[in-house]
Amino acid sequence: MKNNQSDNKPDNVIPIPKRSEEKQFDKKWGQEVTKQGFCMVPSILFQAQLRIGLNPTQLAILMHLIDFWWTQDKKPFPSKKTIADRLNMSQRQVQRHIADMEKAGLLKRAQRYHPNGGKATNEYDLSGLVKKMKNIAPDFEEAKEKAKEIKLQASSRGGLKAATAHIKQA
Repeated sequence: MKNNQSDNKPDNVIPIPKRSEEKQFDKKWGQEVTKQGFCMVPSILFQAQLRIGLNPTQLAILMHLIDFWWTQDKKPFPSKKTIADRLNMSQRQVQRHIADMEKAGLLKRAQRYHPNGGKATNEYDLSGLVKKMKNIAPDFEEAKEKAKEIKLQASSRGGLKAATAHIKQA
């Protein structure tokens, strides 16, 4: 193998392009936006909103709770006032929606206290929501597999109608 004297690399080596310094997330939203923070949310939360039993307001409240949840072992604890201010709602409205989600088993509230004994904001355990999404996930996976099969049938000779007719004959 012949070596290029200038950089001691074989001539047949294809260089791997350098990864862009700018992350795809930053490219999509812009650094001036992303440097303000971001929140990762599983798509299934949106896709299964109705199945989970969330109305649009409850989903919005959950999104704000999730915005404060950075590690699995440290539960979020924003104040109802913070959520209410962000959503232009009353604290009482936020409280009612949170209570409804707690009744549905999607979250649990735990009262926190300051070292001097005074009440602090609630802590929110979202493990019920996570469990529900994990239980729903296999249905979404099955639907993806069925969609792949349907696309394959549609692209085969005779298309989907022929594949469907073949299944009915069997």
